[in-house]
Amino acid sequence: MISQQQKKDFAAALRAGEMQIAPGCFDAMSAMLAVKGGAQAVMTSGFAVSASHLGFPDVELYTMTENLNVVRNIANAVDVPVVADTDTGYGNAMNVMRTVREFEQAGVCAMIFEDQVAPKRCAAAAKQLEIIPAYEHASKIRAAVQARRDPDTLIIARTDAMTQDEAIDRAKMYAEAGADLIQPISRTFTDFDGLKRMREAVGVPLSLQILGWLEKDLTQQQMAQVAGVACYPLVGLMSAAQAMQDNYAKLLSDKGTANLPHPVMSMADFKTFIGFEDIEQQQLQFMLTDLKS
Repeated sequence: MISQQQKKDFAAALRAGEMQIAPGCFDAMSAMLAVKGGAQAVMTSGFAVSASHLGFPDVELYTMTENLNVVRNIANAVDVPVVADTDTGYGNAMNVMRTVREFEQAGVCAMIFEDQVAPKRCAAAAKQLEIIPAYEHASKIRAAVQARRDPDTLIIARTDAMTQDEAIDRAKMYAEAGADLIQPISRTFTDFDGLKRMREAVGVPLSLQILGWLEKDLTQQQMAQVAGVACYPLVGLMSAAQAMQDNYAKLLSDKGTANLPHPVMSMADFKTFIGFEDIEQQQLQFMLTDLKS
């Protein structure tokens, strides 16, 4: 878990629009691997959490406490800021207040709240999205801001509005309600000019989910002009899914591991990565076998 100074520095950087990259993760090990790869922050992806822990699509089938348990384990496992996908807040403004307090206590640095009807649908897959009235989500954002105990816990307001004008109008309301960053969905804004227009209209940095056209067409320089944080939510999940599917299929067809299509980490390297050496030292220090020792 990070220090208070790290959290303060992270909040200051995002509020100032000093863009941070946050790979998506779905459990403690994926977060640790992201940090081993050089990540200075990570994001917990609801899409990935639902897929990996329940085997279901991202339609808010898991409960707040199920998501919280995953996020808490991630925050405990890494020493970089964690941005949490907290879906719709799991209810009304009162539910949002509890969600903020629980996730803040779990060690996250930022939470993303979206303006869909609960239970939500996945914006990357659903043909239609149903969103709540803008004033209602603005009230939920005000409740989130009031509920946080640490002013450096960031509240990110996401809008799933499907037209650019409505998305901008909603985003302005959410920023006025106290949101530190605003997150549009990639299917609403189809070019950099649209994102730039939103950034200028709302007066706070954007939180970008780098999917679809943003992943293919948006440059790092353009991201840096509008974003406080750029999240790549599905790189970890999709990498793991493809590698495991291919290796399992080859294992079962060959009845052996000699020709796996993807390399695997050695047992020695994995033991070091997961912390066996530290645990063994602690066992020697604290697990006394002789009461006279």
